[in-house]
Amino acid sequence: QVQLVESGGGLVQAGGSLRLSCLVSSRIASFNPMNWYRQAPGNQRELVATISDGGSTNYAASVKGRFTISRDNAKNTIYLQMTDLKPEDTAVYYCNARRPMDNYWGQGTRVTVSS
Repeated sequence: QVQLVESGGGLVQAGGSLRLSCLVSSRIASFNPMNWYRQAPGNQRELVATISDGGSTNYAASVKGRFTISRDNAKNTIYLQMTDLKPEDTAVYYCNARRPMDNYWGQGTRVTVSS
């Protein structure tokens, strides 16, 4: 069973930065894509950022230019660097890893942005 463990969440003031990490218990080179999702209270889970096995990235319009997704295959870890955080970024952030027959989720890490 593949496990994903997120870390790096916390409380930050608006305009601040955080870096989330997702450590995977299996070779992440086998997953395509890897994603960060988030879910705010009362809202559906939404896709925030995606990175392919080749390193191509895509972002939700609401975070483009502020968030950066990256992957370190040697460390089996993906990251989400978040800058210029806004109160509307407050949510639980989830790491997601996919391959044709599998779809894995982490337990989430909470990010709270105060105004």
